[in-house]
Amino acid sequence: MNPADTGASTTVGAAPAVPAADATPDTAADATPDTTADATAGTADTGRAASSAGSRMTPGGPGYRRMSLALFLAGVATFALLYSTQALLPLISGEFHVAAGDASWTVAAATGGLAVFVLPMSALSERFGRRAVMTASLAVAVSVGLLVPFAPSLGVLVVLRALQGAALAGLPASAQAYLAEEVSPKALVTAIGLFVAGNSVGGMSGRVITGWVAQEWGWRVAVGVIGVGAVGCAVAFRVLLPAPRHFRAGSLRPRVLLGTVRDHLADPLLRRLYAIGALFMTVFGGVYTVIGYRLTEAPFSLPQGIIGSIFLVYLVGTVSASTAGRRVGRLGRRGALYLAGATTAAGLLVSLLNSVVLVLLGLVLITAGFFAGHAVASSAVSKTATHGRAQASALYQSAYYIGSSVGSTVGATAFHAQGWPGTVGVGLLAMLGVVAITLLGTRAAKAAARHRDPATA
Repeated sequence: MNPADTGASTTVGAAPAVPAADATPDTAADATPDTTADATAGTADTGRAASSAGSRMTPGGPGYRRMSLALFLAGVATFALLYSTQALLPLISGEFHVAAGDASWTVAAATGGLAVFVLPMSALSERFGRRAVMTASLAVAVSVGLLVPFAPSLGVLVVLRALQGAALAGLPASAQAYLAEEVSPKALVTAIGLFVAGNSVGGMSGRVITGWVAQEWGWRVAVGVIGVGAVGCAVAFRVLLPAPRHFRAGSLRPRVLLGTVRDHLADPLLRRLYAIGALFMTVFGGVYTVIGYRLTEAPFSLPQGIIGSIFLVYLVGTVSASTAGRRVGRLGRRGALYLAGATTAAGLLVSLLNSVVLVLLGLVLITAGFFAGHAVASSAVSKTATHGRAQASALYQSAYYIGSSVGSTVGATAFHAQGWPGTVGVGLLAMLGVVAITLLGTRAAKAAARHRDPATA
């Protein structure tokens, strides 16, 4: 979850951290930039671009603080709502008398709804505007959030959560595009960093707050508190966010959109990056969906508030993601992915031991490895795509949240059947998949190198 969380939030912000020296020959796209087209377009638009850049928001300038706070609050609301039930699954299981795998659908439905709708929402924002789509998305999501505490059955709760996830898809689909259009290029990374911080704070605080509130008043009050808080964030967002000045509406052309999507899915490197993102999130979604069940049982028997506080481990992920660029500089992209996979696998193994301290250490390693792998893979998507970068990033987010949904349900089902070792087994298989895909990329890079320079064969 991007950094945290949170998904969608590292793609643009992390891209500059991947150095040009790591332009490995995984795909022809890295080696053949369309410099002629770029030069022609740049010559034609020089005067207009200079004028546009001069009117964009900069730190300390008009509207910048309002914009930063607005998108920070939008990030908080989005990820607090998206994962509001994750720390509460044992309580939901108890009230509805269902197994962990059934209760986990309250998480999987929300992330699945986001995964399915993030690409259509990105297209709608091109036609109707970033601010309009973000406002509508938050309005629908918080409205549904106020209904969630009153769900009479698990089935109704799952449907409401799916609707909530679908509505929230409008935020990651539009926020980064708004920033790219309205903020000065020199301030863009900082602005995106604030949005990322909101994602991280929302994802973490939503779980921690619900844990402590539920311990005293139950899960329904806990998700109600998150819903009311999200209403406040949504209202402040709409009041604070400056009107766009540089958005130019486009037409909804499904044929063009589908052509771009086909191009991205036909790229072997992008397919590998999408799969890697999904596999890392499978582990993360499974572990954090099930950990509450494990810690409420013997020999731990921890109270709900303490279990909710476990999610403070997310802070480790924020640090891990922010330093991923340096690891790529030292090890290369594939080396950084091997290290992230190994760290995650080590954490899974350590978490098998029946000690609270060692389980916590395992979660630290899992979280650090996941966020590092997610940062490397998502930033490589932006670097690899030579056109339609918004759609390339949206496809990565779709794969990422599909991984979350799969991890939540499969990890919980494995826990119900085999206990914690079953969930760990699912995670280790996913990390083997990451290693296998990365090895495939290494072979493809070597083959491309031999093709360009047969003397090295």
